[in-house]
Amino acid sequence: MNIRKNFFATALLYAAVKVSLLGQISNEIADSLYIAEIQDHSEPDKVLHAEPLFIDLIRDLGARKGEREWNIGLGLTDNYKYDSYLALVEYEWAPLNRLGLEVELPFTLYYNSDTQNSSDERPSSKLNGLKFAAQYTFLVSQKWKTSLAIGYLNELETAPFGESFPRFTGNVYNPFFVGAKRWGNNWHTLVYVGPLIHQDFALRHWHAEVQWNTNVHYMISGTRNFIGVEINKEFGHGHFHAVIRPQMRLGIADNLLIGIVIGIPTQRREERLSTFLRIIYEPKHHP
Repeated sequence: MNIRKNFFATALLYAAVKVSLLGQISNEIADSLYIAEIQDHSEPDKVLHAEPLFIDLIRDLGARKGEREWNIGLGLTDNYKYDSYLALVEYEWAPLNRLGLEVELPFTLYYNSDTQNSSDERPSSKLNGLKFAAQYTFLVSQKWKTSLAIGYLNELETAPFGESFPRFTGNVYNPFFVGAKRWGNNWHTLVYVGPLIHQDFALRHWHAEVQWNTNVHYMISGTRNFIGVEINKEFGHGHFHAVIRPQMRLGIADNLLIGIVIGIPTQRREERLSTFLRIIYEPKHHP
């Protein structure tokens, strides 16, 4: 009887180990096939990276000529005395290999969260500005699963709704650096850093701060779906502001993705929780 029990226990253990190994092998094969599809189906070289959802990149790192992408973003932030609603429309494209360009129109609408609060305490709703950006990936290493890029974002700030339009009130200059690495097949890390230089046209005043964003994502085997966290940090003039943004991305179709983001500020002086939804549509690639 003991021999029979030991035999069945050994058989069950063997079966469980075999199923586990087959599952791991299946996931590894799915990952390898998917990564090969993204990286190796055409030239030049490209490394698959998970892209943050709140402050996204200007096309993929190592973008290939002809790639395009439309983004629609919707967000809500609780600012204690008022709520702010963000909406944006964004178009990205790659006119040349490794060069990405972007045009974005971001709007912010403000509403009192408490009827007792005066409307004077909240900012005026407006088109935030006209954003133009470029990004060039100067290093793509499939061996090291690493990509490095530099870029520049320029935002012409506009006056609130109700005033003469278009009237530009200032400009934001934002050169930046991006470094990304994939660890194995599933884990992705990315750093986005650069100064934000603000110019006020009326006051002829300048001030600057540094933006430093760090990201960690886990991409589900054989898919474009991921979960992760994006940490947005700004510091300058003796202040530091950081928001932790847990997030997930889901593939709805081959060319349609949805990203969901929750924002948690580390210091809740004026801002509380926020949410953000990004809809990503990629038209068919024509090299």
